[in-house]
Amino acid sequence: MLELAKATFSRSVRCQMTSPTLPFHSTPIAASPLAMESSPTSVATSQPPAAISLRTLHLVNGEHFSGAERVQSHLGRCLPQSGIQVDFACTKPGRFADAIDEANGDWGTAYRTAMKSRLDFSVVSRITKLVRHHQYELLHAHTPRSAMVASLVSRVVGVPWVYHVHSPAARDSAKRFGNWINATTERLSLRGCSHLITVSDSLRRELLANGHPPDRVTVVRNGVPGIRYERRSTPEVGSRWMFGMVALMRPRKGLEVALDAIASLREQGLDARLRCIGPFETDDYQRKIQSQIKSLGINAYVEQTGFKSNVPATLAQLDAMLLPSLYGEGLPMVVLEAMASALPVIATKVEGTPEAIRNGIDGLLAEPNSAASLAEKMSELMLGKVSWSELSESAFKRHADCFSDHAMASGVASVYGRVCPSRYPNGLK
Repeated sequence: MLELAKATFSRSVRCQMTSPTLPFHSTPIAASPLAMESSPTSVATSQPPAAISLRTLHLVNGEHFSGAERVQSHLGRCLPQSGIQVDFACTKPGRFADAIDEANGDWGTAYRTAMKSRLDFSVVSRITKLVRHHQYELLHAHTPRSAMVASLVSRVVGVPWVYHVHSPAARDSAKRFGNWINATTERLSLRGCSHLITVSDSLRRELLANGHPPDRVTVVRNGVPGIRYERRSTPEVGSRWMFGMVALMRPRKGLEVALDAIASLREQGLDARLRCIGPFETDDYQRKIQSQIKSLGINAYVEQTGFKSNVPATLAQLDAMLLPSLYGEGLPMVVLEAMASALPVIATKVEGTPEAIRNGIDGLLAEPNSAASLAEKMSELMLGKVSWSELSESAFKRHADCFSDHAMASGVASVYGRVCPSRYPNGLK
């Protein structure tokens, strides 16, 4: 394997893992261009790119810039330091493709290979031409749609491909038919896949239960930069608390539960407020949320800011973060970003989330779809029953030990070594 990739595994690991989960480490790196509007107190230095030894094309949807897209952007920034070129073919180009452009080449190149519909197979020809022209040696798909395309392109050009499972396709949304389409597309497409990467142990167990060979499914947990902004103040017991949700707002994120919890806490005399950071998936869902806010009478206590490019700086303005997901989480990037920012997180016991947060140590875990459980955890923090500062520092340390973006990139590079042994003979054994 590449010398830089080898070096990243040299540090001892202080996290319990399930084989073949890849090792974690804490390598300091710089913040991304979009995350540097002001100066954080904790940012590491960047490593220079290495000579390119492997050219990879990542197939993505690209319409949003939320959790999975942030994984992709970090891989685009970090993998070149291990000699791996990363570019992107976007089948639904939007905010992610724009973000790649704004990074001015630091995250690779975004090709807008738009599909007119799910069954627009002309994209296969267009991406095939890209692969041949730029001599890409490996494809890396990230969604059921892009997996379908990658499987077809791979057959045409004879290039291997890997698939990154960010969340369970069968439980990705509240639309049952859409979930079935995505899960079926994913299942059929994976027949020719060389290797699967999951972001959590829970997703790996699910794939194994579905019949995938254990030696072809590897856990590479998500990772984010270690960016910690200086806080102007810390919350006090009995004072006003600003909770925040950072997400692509859609039903499975549990925003309705958070709003009910805010209303409940205010009825108890606690000054809890909510800042919603991120776009809504649909206008209909936004109207539904607005109606609920009005019905609960909490208009004055709920802010909606829309999309923010500088997530770490945004987190520094909150007292705690909420992620009351109902289902469908792999390993939420925003949870890791909050931990890196030393911001306590109150999340739900959903799939991969408890693999990052240890209840009562790095954050608090509530029951899913329960406003009462969420409000109870929030009140424990507001009333000082749980130490804000202890949760904050424990979360910060756990991120540094376990969830850096270079650890994630090194894990992905190691999988590439398994798939392309002629390039990386020291890949996964």
